[in-house]
Amino acid sequence: MSARWVPYGKDGASEAGDELLAVRAAEGDEEAFEMLVHRHGAAMLQLAERLMGTRTEAEDAVQDAFVNAWRKLPEFRGEAGFGTWLHRIVTNRCLNLLRARRPAADLDTVPEPAAPDHQSSPVRVAESHAVGRDLGIAMRCLSAEQRVCWVLREIECWPYESIAQTVRISPEAVRARVFRARRVLTEAMAAWR
Repeated sequence: MSARWVPYGKDGASEAGDELLAVRAAEGDEEAFEMLVHRHGAAMLQLAERLMGTRTEAEDAVQDAFVNAWRKLPEFRGEAGFGTWLHRIVTNRCLNLLRARRPAADLDTVPEPAAPDHQSSPVRVAESHAVGRDLGIAMRCLSAEQRVCWVLREIECWPYESIAQTVRISPEAVRARVFRARRVLTEAMAAWR
């Protein structure tokens, strides 16, 4: 889990550099945009993978988001940091893809995991993989909106206000979606308690 949400890179020093690179990229400087992609690509891929659930879908979403960002750079006004703006584009791309997905299997079709044997290390490793798999299955039962809000809050440790700005809803609506997502995931993962 991330320790805390930072809107731009790992330190504040990169924000000013991002703004200059964004201006240059908006003027058509492909090298400046390439530097922005290099600087933010890994973080955007990690975010997208958490939202989408698979690396392949995450890579597609990030690629689409960067293409969209390149096209929209002339509209970037710098009111928010470049990293925050890019997070919004990636999150919205993932949200659109999640909404377009077909509904996943009901929770009733998810097999109950076997009782763990805590005596051997390979079993613990297998159990850890099973928990991750079951959490992934349970997350597919969330609506796209719930999933995005839950991942940004619980995994990325974003403040409610930042999530609200990113997905363009009120902080109260974010809290409600996170609450409902927690409830669904708690029920789905009850066998692992």
